[in-house]
Amino acid sequence: MTTATAPAAEVPAAPPALGRRRTNLVFVTIVLGMLLAALDQTIVSTALPTIVADLGGGGHMAWVVTAYLLAETVSTVLVGKFGDLFGRKIVFQLSAVVFTGGSVFAGAADSMPMLIAARAVQGVGGGGLMVTAMALIADVIPLRERGKYQGALGAVFGVTTVVGPTLGGIFTDQATWRWCFYVNVPVAIVMVIMAARTIPVVRSAVRPVIDYAGIALVALGASGLVLGLEWGGNEYAWGSPVIIGLFLGAIALLVAFVLVERRAKEPTLPMHLFRNPVFTICSVLSFIVGFAMLGALTYLPTYLQYVDGVSATMSGVRALPMVAGLLGASLLSGIVISRTGRYRVFPIVGMAVMALGLYLMSTMGATTGSWLESLYMFVLGAGIGLAMQVLTIAVQNTVPYHELGTATSGVTFFRTLGSAFGTAIFGTLYTKQLRPNLEDALIRTPGIPPSAVQSPQDLARLSPEQARPVIDAYAETINYVFLWVVPVALVGFLVAWFLKEVPLRDSARAGASDMGEAFAAPSSAEADQQLERAVASVMSHAKGRPVSREILAESGSPLGPADAWTLGQIHWRHRILGGASLSAVAAAHRMPPEVLEPAFTRTAEAGYARLDGDRLSLTPAGEAEIERLSAAWRHWLDTRLEDWDVTDPEDRARLDRALNNMAERLLEEDEEEREHLAV
Repeated sequence: MTTATAPAAEVPAAPPALGRRRTNLVFVTIVLGMLLAALDQTIVSTALPTIVADLGGGGHMAWVVTAYLLAETVSTVLVGKFGDLFGRKIVFQLSAVVFTGGSVFAGAADSMPMLIAARAVQGVGGGGLMVTAMALIADVIPLRERGKYQGALGAVFGVTTVVGPTLGGIFTDQATWRWCFYVNVPVAIVMVIMAARTIPVVRSAVRPVIDYAGIALVALGASGLVLGLEWGGNEYAWGSPVIIGLFLGAIALLVAFVLVERRAKEPTLPMHLFRNPVFTICSVLSFIVGFAMLGALTYLPTYLQYVDGVSATMSGVRALPMVAGLLGASLLSGIVISRTGRYRVFPIVGMAVMALGLYLMSTMGATTGSWLESLYMFVLGAGIGLAMQVLTIAVQNTVPYHELGTATSGVTFFRTLGSAFGTAIFGTLYTKQLRPNLEDALIRTPGIPPSAVQSPQDLARLSPEQARPVIDAYAETINYVFLWVVPVALVGFLVAWFLKEVPLRDSARAGASDMGEAFAAPSSAEADQQLERAVASVMSHAKGRPVSREILAESGSPLGPADAWTLGQIHWRHRILGGASLSAVAAAHRMPPEVLEPAFTRTAEAGYARLDGDRLSLTPAGEAEIERLSAAWRHWLDTRLEDWDVTDPEDRARLDRALNNMAERLLEEDEEEREHLAV
């Protein structure tokens, strides 16, 4: 491999060296941000029946979730670029402030329009928290440990997304639904304070080009489609000028988006990616997975509260079989993929199982036992989990290297968009069917108070004879919704057959068993960050002796571990900081200079370094050994990433530049060599 030197303007800011304690504090801060943002996607689902009973506007119920998802989708694109421009620390803190403000207004809402507007503000802040959290990991976590931290962060995102309904039910029953939003405030305040004290300021040296026109067009186009689907047949007739105008306007905006993206210097979603059949198929499947998952999680608690008569808390608990199926199937499929390298069968089987689960759930009614309902939910969750794990892995395995970040973000974008559309279409079907069903129930059973129709608590106070028609009306309505979504899953089943089986790259296989990959929180990661994550994953799966010892042995260098470490310290500090001193190295590793001085003296006596008082520098012999070690690092990484498709010069130069930088940083980050030297 030839060495390419990046122009000065393109060298990214080096991550600051943080101690273990501060690194863990930064990670806790990032987790708090991810937790808040992911939780609010679903925490309101169990509270929705109570919210409708308090505020009215049952026809707008879906928008409480959809407004958040749409705003989050747009925010994830913008905020990633703003973080590169202004620094991710300040953007992370501002996102937390926006999210907190939205939470306060949502908790204080006295009408459904106010709540929906507040949820949109929350979505802007939530999207910023999620995408900045992922980028901060790349900024402050050592490369050697990055895969572990990012996997944990992805797992936090996934678990909080699916257990949100249970927490929402607890707040609704034990306090008020408003605490689903107020609870964010103290956590966000703690997070902002921790961020101010722990997160270092790191700003990209490269000023990104922001595709404002593309972002605005796709946001307006998607919002127009969702609004038309939400209002059609409910607020306005399908053939009304308003609905037709919304659809035509949305189509025009999306066509304009495609045209803008074809000419944009840094497009939000490069259109040529759709020439890659794997990306296209995975985007469609990701849309369908998001459609089914969030749609089901949003309306399942309503069924459980009205039909089964359980509390808001228990409706969240009763939905846990779906969560168990999702997480279990996701983890199992990841393990199998990592061992076999084969993934095509999982989305095919997953979509079929998802369709079966939706059909089974459409047969539930007042006489269906709780164990049978749990089985049906488990089947649906397992179908989603089987299909969900594959999509990010398959895309990262096939797109050109320099488009890894864009392609990954694109698939995640379609899943979030699918969640918004799913919630809206579920809501349209629900509202359309519920109204006539309830009218028929009220006609057949006179004397039912109006509050019993809107509140599950008031419905539970009626006699069984009075309550049964209303319960049946809700059961028939939600059964109708699930049944109509079965064809969507069947379309996904047919589409999945077109997914190509491409042999997995080493890095893709290594990351397949990481549950965080399945949930893949929105990310603005650029190609170099994606490579670093892949390398961290490969290194974490390395077997045998420590990687640094293996590289040192394979390099043919006469250096011992201690000499290699001291040379790495001197070289790294000269390259990044412009100079090296014994006292600075000792302070960075919390050691007295007297402990390190013998090691640096031995290296100087061997002719590899100069120790002039406190100042440290390399001799030509030392520089030659550093070059040999760096080349060995690059060779080790390149052989394990050799199956990247980097045939064009841009990809090869980017990969070589990133490997060169990482090789030098890995020398500095070797914790085991520090301990060896201390002994």
